[in-house]
Amino acid sequence: MTDGAAILGALGAAAVLCGSRRLVLAAGFAALAVAELLLAHAGGLHLSTRLIGAGVVGVAVLCGLAALLLRARWLVIPLVAVAAPFRLPLDFGRSHRYFVAVAHGGQLGRLLPLYLVLAVATLALLWDLVRQPMVAAMPRDIAWPTAAFLAFASISATWSIDVGSARNELEYFLLPFAVLVAVAGRAPFPANMPRLLGIIAISLATVFAVVGLVEEATHRLIFYAHNLQVSNTYTSFFRVTSLFRDPSLYGRHVVLGIGVLVVCMWLRKIDLVPATILMAIMWAGLYFSYSQSSYAALFVVVLAVTLVAGDTRARRVAIVAAIAVVLIGGAIAASKVVHTSVRKATSDRSRRITLTAKAFAHHPLAGVGLGGQPRASQRLAAHYGPLQNFVSHTTPLTVAAELGIVGLALYVLLLLGGARAIDDVRRRNEALGLSLAAVFLALFVHSLAYSGFFEDPITWLVLAIASAFLLQPEPSSEPARATAEAREAVTTP
Repeated sequence: MTDGAAILGALGAAAVLCGSRRLVLAAGFAALAVAELLLAHAGGLHLSTRLIGAGVVGVAVLCGLAALLLRARWLVIPLVAVAAPFRLPLDFGRSHRYFVAVAHGGQLGRLLPLYLVLAVATLALLWDLVRQPMVAAMPRDIAWPTAAFLAFASISATWSIDVGSARNELEYFLLPFAVLVAVAGRAPFPANMPRLLGIIAISLATVFAVVGLVEEATHRLIFYAHNLQVSNTYTSFFRVTSLFRDPSLYGRHVVLGIGVLVVCMWLRKIDLVPATILMAIMWAGLYFSYSQSSYAALFVVVLAVTLVAGDTRARRVAIVAAIAVVLIGGAIAASKVVHTSVRKATSDRSRRITLTAKAFAHHPLAGVGLGGQPRASQRLAAHYGPLQNFVSHTTPLTVAAELGIVGLALYVLLLLGGARAIDDVRRRNEALGLSLAAVFLALFVHSLAYSGFFEDPITWLVLAIASAFLLQPEPSSEPARATAEAREAVTTP
């Protein structure tokens, strides 16, 4: 059943991303819906009278919301941006009477607010397809690499050595994110959208930082993983999570807001006083995450934005500061390695990287299949341990181990295609393009030391925003040319 769902998902993702005809898009969304149902059934969801009744009511509610969204489809991207970071504290399983219940112990569940928005937006788009047989084809730099990567990753579930993890990746991440890019990437994009998205990004990051500061002041976490609770008990510092399950995810989302704010500051889109206040709040909140991967991502993003948008003096200062940070950081790292082992100095990352590289070496062409990297590394380890202790936390290595050389090439093409599309956006709207570049770069750098690049909806939202913007017609130069010709006619004797 999982194999059939994987193949259907691959076909559906390709159709909704690359198609431009009504029949192709409708068939693609139908294939994705059937694939999701098959995956849910394989995961333990069984039909019952009570569940069918709830499903009928749910579909009716979604149709009603879609009818409202049709009146303002430009809201699709802002709604996705607001919903994307949030996970409701709900747990799913056959052990619950209604298959769902409130999670216990500070745990967070799935991206339910995002799934709701995507379902409503998809119905609204399908209704639009009834009224118009053709829709705009998404930019090829985004559509084709995204479709190729998602399709291959989906098909790789058929040979995955960890079927449960592969099913989880497909059901809750890759297939919904194919819908995200397809729907949000075709959404209307009015002129005030860049400003609205900037406000959303900075506001969310500020809220997350404020919650983190409150947790630091009270030493009480709202959501957390069990190992973090133990760590905070026995360490001299207290790591906060804000509205996320761990400090690194929290730090990542604050860095995204800071990156957008830095772009707005350099391009003078925000006054200095409020910008300074917001920056101070977000930096203070980020500090108490004690997330080294987030600090590194922030450093690279601020440096890159300054080199692109800053003046000559700022660029010189940034280069000198970057060299100083690299030298000091290298000296600190070297001193740690001298006085302890590489494994301890890297918090066990070196062992995980070595085992992941071995998994890739054993399956170089197509990898061990979607979601199989931790299991493959566990099998190659000299000493047995919990599966979570073998997650590589390095996205390129994870892709190599799970999808092999083929998947790694598709990953690079996806990055290059996204970069080209974002550069096209920058040429037409500098603030929006640089903001998207800052976010995309932050996500990439963060994923080099923490997993979750493809599992983070913001990655796919960046591509969708670039697509939606590029689908809008460029401001025509005809009015200006007509005015010039009229003036020439008047002044000509």
